[in-house]
Amino acid sequence: MKVLGLSAFYHDSAAALVLDGRIVAAAQEERFTRKKFDEGFPRHSIAYCLEQAGIKLRDVDRVVFYDKPFLKFERLLDTYLAFAPRGFVSFQRFLLLWVSEKLFQKSLLSKNLKSIDAGFEPGNRLLFSEHHYSHAASAFFASPFADAAVLTMDGVGEWTTTSVAIGTGSDLRIVKEIHFPHSLGLLYSAFTYYAGFRVNSGEYKLMGLAPYGRPLYAQRILDNLIDLKADGSFRLNMLYFDYCTGLKMTNSRFDALMGAPARTPDQPLTQFHMDVAASIQAVTEEAVLRLGRSVAAETGKRNLCLAGGVALNCVANGKLLRAGIFEQIWVQPAAGDAGGALGAALAGYHSFLGQPRVLNEADGMNGAYLGPEFPDAEIGARLAAAGAKFTMLDDDALLQRTTQALSDGKAVGWMQGRMEFGPRALGNRSILADPRSPHMQKTLNLRIKFRESFRPFAPAILEEDLGEWFDIDRPSPYMGFVADVHAGHRLAAAPGSEGLFGIDRLNLSRSDIPAVTHIDYSARLQTVSARTNPRFHALISRFKLLTGCPILVNTSFNVRSEPIVHSPEDAFRCFMGSDIEILVVGNAFLLKDEQHEALKRDYRDQFEPD
Repeated sequence: MKVLGLSAFYHDSAAALVLDGRIVAAAQEERFTRKKFDEGFPRHSIAYCLEQAGIKLRDVDRVVFYDKPFLKFERLLDTYLAFAPRGFVSFQRFLLLWVSEKLFQKSLLSKNLKSIDAGFEPGNRLLFSEHHYSHAASAFFASPFADAAVLTMDGVGEWTTTSVAIGTGSDLRIVKEIHFPHSLGLLYSAFTYYAGFRVNSGEYKLMGLAPYGRPLYAQRILDNLIDLKADGSFRLNMLYFDYCTGLKMTNSRFDALMGAPARTPDQPLTQFHMDVAASIQAVTEEAVLRLGRSVAAETGKRNLCLAGGVALNCVANGKLLRAGIFEQIWVQPAAGDAGGALGAALAGYHSFLGQPRVLNEADGMNGAYLGPEFPDAEIGARLAAAGAKFTMLDDDALLQRTTQALSDGKAVGWMQGRMEFGPRALGNRSILADPRSPHMQKTLNLRIKFRESFRPFAPAILEEDLGEWFDIDRPSPYMGFVADVHAGHRLAAAPGSEGLFGIDRLNLSRSDIPAVTHIDYSARLQTVSARTNPRFHALISRFKLLTGCPILVNTSFNVRSEPIVHSPEDAFRCFMGSDIEILVVGNAFLLKDEQHEALKRDYRDQFEPD
């Protein structure tokens, strides 16, 4: 049985293919079109999935869309009617968009699918899953658990913003929901907007900014903005928000409550903004903890799966893990809307078609390496056509030269194997560096990623060395959890540093691996296994032999507001437009100094600020 899942038309379009219960391919449309968060019909992603399986669209048994457009239209229309006459301008825009493009999505999907393969007859093969069910399915059916509770938290689907599901075998049922406009995801996005970052992309920044601040406003948020109950249920005070009918997330009442107007992107970040970030992060963590305790008590389950955009808050996930509420927690690496395509495919196979489930000892995600790959012959041809100068090396020479470059303090663009599915690079489309360098965090942020200096980087560590370096007792292959650096690798605070606040603390070395240690001694972990990524594991192992350190800095291979690279050409363009000094694509090894001067470009102006 072959089931294709799709997400599209809102943001982060994607396609995923499940073949006889096995996830064989998944990719986001942005990687092909080079348009960040591309919301269009995922034509390229579909073509890739079909090519990977060696089939045509007409061979697919079911195509499943990740949410139900009519339910979403109903929610939007009911919301505008409830708040009328407020928001008339927004209502006009909404109605025009939906009547012209989104309301009749079954016809639109059928038309687009037939344009790919005229032999595809949608009929009863085109199905629709509810948004939160797709999220829950992406987490439970891909997890290693035969039996688990599933907690999904996001902005909003059709009506649901938070849901609890119970999964047993191939059965998955949603048993509890919280509905719009009450939403943890939208509350966090409101503060993202207030801090001057872009909604649906800047939430990572807010989470990274939080450790620089103090949660001075957490109680103010709890007293005025969210009524958070002991069981984790909540209601927002909508007097302070404008997202139901307006064109902004917050309003003047919100500004008055917080004591300052919303920051604009061109204004400097101050200690106030850092304290605001710390405050909403603390509230979010408390809400997630209360929800977790409630889910455990009400379901009796000892395993938990997490999905939805809020599940990408790895700091909250780490707190939930350390609380010991559940024996095991598994986070879907593509927890956002792109992962809804995968959930739709898995729901189609198990829930709609009633097919049994076969458990994988680790999980069903294959390390999240579900995207396209390029053989060395094709890599060589593509790089040559782009004008690149490179050397093809054997495996041993490639690892030796790359680890030497890393230990010499150089940044390495590393493109190998199948592209990752989800927002995080996991060693196949990565920029790598030496974590021991006290200057590397600032260098990577400012000279290579062209983004704010405060943003932290992830350590990729050999799975077998985890316990020696970090305070966590289980693998974290998808950067789903934050953990603290082990006390044995921390450094004493420098004299006079006690009085420093905010960004002034950025340049203090806090551990033996300062490039991946946040100012609160935390790190967003990726554990690397020889089983799921043998080449990346071999590279880190070689780096350990050379330096004694089993860790590399791992950040996504892109610059600010650019999608993660997909092809050899993408990698070469990013290499030539940034201060990356070494590029490794498959077995092709490139030095920046050897490239044609005319091919270098200033990449900073190629993309809008994020």
